[in-house]
Parts: sequence; structure tokens; C-alpha cells
Amino acid sequence: MIDRYSRKELKNIWADENKYKIWLDIELAAAEAMEKLKIIPRGVVKKVRSKAKINVARILKIEESVKHDVIAFLTSITEKAGKEARFLHKGMTSSDVLDTCFNLQLKQSGEIILSDIKNLLSTIKKQALKHKMTLCIGRSHGIHAEPITFGLKMLTFYQEFLRNKKRLEAAIEEISTCAISGAVGTFANIDPRIESYVAKKLKLKIEPISTQIIPRDRHAHFFSTLGIIASSVERFATEIRHLQRTEVLEVEEFFGKKQKGSSAMPHKKNPILSENLTGLARLIRSSVVPALENVALWHERDISHSAVERNIGPDTTIALDFALVRLNGVVKNLNIYPKNMKKNLNLTNGLFFSQRVLIELTSVGFTREQAYALVQKHAMKTWDTGTSFYENVANDPKINKKLPVNKLKKLFDFSYHTKKINIIFSRSLKK
Repeated sequence: MIDRYSRKELKNIWADENKYKIWLDIELAAAEAMEKLKIIPRGVVKKVRSKAKINVARILKIEESVKHDVIAFLTSITEKAGKEARFLHKGMTSSDVLDTCFNLQLKQSGEIILSDIKNLLSTIKKQALKHKMTLCIGRSHGIHAEPITFGLKMLTFYQEFLRNKKRLEAAIEEISTCAISGAVGTFANIDPRIESYVAKKLKLKIEPISTQIIPRDRHAHFFSTLGIIASSVERFATEIRHLQRTEVLEVEEFFGKKQKGSSAMPHKKNPILSENLTGLARLIRSSVVPALENVALWHERDISHSAVERNIGPDTTIALDFALVRLNGVVKNLNIYPKNMKKNLNLTNGLFFSQRVLIELTSVGFTREQAYALVQKHAMKTWDTGTSFYENVANDPKINKKLPVNKLKKLFDFSYHTKKINIIFSRSLKK
């Protein structure tokens, strides 16, 4: 991932230096277990650890010749550590190192992303509570429907990211496995107790059965979860973009004093961060299909998944981390305009009370079909002429006959639409 959309914390996880450090940790943990099981001489790990140095440039140089990254790594370590290094990798295969390392990097990345979600949840909750009763129009198909509150709108995102938090916790659990099972996963050349030792050392679980590689359905689950989270980011970003349109302007991204919106038009204040989040979501989701296709490998292993994972591992986790942190900043610093929300509520001259009038008319004796036809006639008149919906309904003799004006007026009450808000908040925020 390019630096523009990267945070240092995630980049460091995927840096070559960290990758090779994890490889060394895996090899030394396996060697420690072998020492305890008296498979290799005691003192090997201590000597190797004291002499071994990670030299990224040297490893890459060796790989140019040998065309194998794990062999290049082991050769580089041996150059520094000396003859004791010959006991490293005993009975192991490259996938034992590569897969265990990759899973550990995904776990580390997932835990940071999980922290990002927790921070975002806190920010959304504050906005939801602050605007719990801030009236705004609800829209379906982009058209004014009935009143809701801005806090309720925020609460939908709060619940969605709570679900994402649970999904990610499950995905991290799924991916946190270790395989040290040797060629084709039979443990023919390595004791299963070594795998258990390494797993415990790295705070992973053993892979119950590996076919030389860790099964890729685990990774498909992980990347699919990241894709779902990205879609939630995009839904939030899209909502902000729509609400920031000039003719709506119910919310607006924070705009700095020295910020410029357009190279040509000095008046512009654009929702650039939300638009950027929409684009990043597309990028993140693009990793899902390749991760799913990686599940079907040949027999006990092939490396058709390798090039995919070397790209989507860092790029997807780094991009999602960046997106969540950016979204958190957008929501925290969002300019919210209740006056514009009120103005937009009044744009349709009370049309959103149509359902309540419809229900009341059925209560006083009209069939639903009769009531719907009457209400729709006056609603369309309001649409076409810009007149008051209340006045149009109040002047209908058929309605007057069964619904007096004093009762009709009571139907045009905003509090009717907010009377259950506390119930929704209570059940959405309960732990």
C-alpha cells in the first residue's frame, strides 16, 4: 500500500524486517522445543540467538541466486550464527514458517483494526446520544419519507459496527493457528509436540490438520470479514456525501481554515474524505474474491495462493486500518446542522404526515382503499402546487364529515414520530 493511505503501525507489521524477525522467532521456538525433547543438543538456541542478525539486503541478495526465500533466509542466518544454525528447520518445511508467520501478521493486523473499530464505536455513540432527539427527515429511495432523528441515523451505524466487531473477533480467532507439521503435514520428520510448543510461544492455536499448508478457508473468512467492514465504511461515507450536497447540507465534513476545495472554484467545500473512503472500500473488497479462490489448491499444496497473499495481506489490512481511522476523524469532527434539518423537514409542506392521516381515516370508518385514494389525492396536490398538505386535507368535505378539524390537527405532531426513540436506544445500547 502506498504511503498516502498507510499508517506506520500497520506498515511495520508487514515490513521485511518484521517478517524475517517472526521467521527467526518460529525457527528458534521450534529449536527450543527440540532441545527440550533432546532432538538437538542443548545450547543451540542460546548460541544462535546471540549471533543471528536479520540482514534484509543480504537475504534478498541470496534469494536472487537460490530463488527460494526461506532458504535464502536460513543461509543468511547461518552466515552469522555459524555451525549451530544447521539444527534450525530440522524436519520442517517452508510452509511451516511462511504460513505461521502470515497468520501471525494477520492476527497482529486484525487486533489493531479491532482497536480502530472500538474507537469508532465510541465516537459514533457520542454523536448518537448528542443528537438523540435532533429531528431530520428519513428518506427512502432518496425521497422524503417520515421524520426520524439524526441520533437514530447514527445509531444504525453504531449497531452495524458492533456486528463488525464481533465478526472480526471471530475472524481473528479463525486465523490464529500455527502449523509445524513438515512435508505434506504428516509429522513424519517432526514431533507434533514441537508444533504445540511453537503455537503456545507465539500465542496461537495448533492447526488440527494441515496439508503442508494451513487451510485457506480460514483466510477466506478473514478477508471476507474485512470486505464486509469496508462495505460498512462505504455506507457511512455515502450517507455523509449525500447529506453534504448543497441542496441538503444537513452535515458537512470539517473544513480547515487553510484548506482548499477546488483549484478552479474557490467557493467549493467537497466531501473529499468520504469520497476517499468510498474508493478505499472498493479496493479492500477487491481482495475477497482472490482469497476465496485461494481455497482450492492442488492436492496437499501449491503456491498459486502465494502471490495473491503477498499483496492482499499488507494492502488490505493497511487500507482498512487507514479507512477506519479516517472515518473516525470524519465522524468526530462532523459539522452537523439541525437548522438545515428542520428546513428540509418543512420542504414538503407536511406531506410526511400522510401515513398518520391514512391510519386515522381507516379508524373512523373509511376502507383502506378509500382512505388511501383520498390521502394520495391531497398529497399529489401538495406535490404539484406547493400548498399545505394539512390545508388540503382539512378542506375535504368527505374527511371533515368523519374527522373534525380539532382531531385532524392533533395528527400533525412531530412527537408522534419520536415517541419510541428511547426504546430503540435502550435496546441498541444495552450490553
